[in-house]
Amino acid sequence: MTESTEGSRTPSGTERPLLSSTDVARALRRMAHEILERNHEAPVCVVGLQRGGVALAERLARDLDEIGATGVELGRLDVAFFRDDLAARPVTGAGATALPHLEDRVVVLVDDVLYTGRTVRAALNALVEWGRPRAVQLAVLVDRGHRELPIRADFVGKNVPTAREETVRATLEGVWLERP
Repeated sequence: MTESTEGSRTPSGTERPLLSSTDVARALRRMAHEILERNHEAPVCVVGLQRGGVALAERLARDLDEIGATGVELGRLDVAFFRDDLAARPVTGAGATALPHLEDRVVVLVDDVLYTGRTVRAALNALVEWGRPRAVQLAVLVDRGHRELPIRADFVGKNVPTAREETVRATLEGVWLERP
């Protein structure tokens, strides 16, 4: 992926676009409706996982507010120190964690791409340090498969079967599949 002079992304030779910014917005809006439908009686806290999930969580919380959800709170969670692969992925700079009160709330964890499930496991471990939510649900923009842990998303923008060596990049501006 290269940057154009206007700052927009242009695909490199090994990238293939999967979703446009319009597709991403549509997927997040649909997921917001699903979250509201499932949790219409419960207070919801939308928590974006640093880095890729934070902007998505902000948009999801805004969409929830626009479609009539009340009392939705927003947070962000850095799971760097809770990962089980610290030796392979040393922490160079931890992002900020900012969470509202979690007791008796439904926490919707938001991430950009669900792959092995290890980031979500780390997020669950981190959450118990902050409180005991009523329930924890998972919303991801892209589920690419290859799970190593028994973790499944409750809300998915798009399922994208991939090979292990491929990479998926997901932002509010779109989703791209990169081949080596």
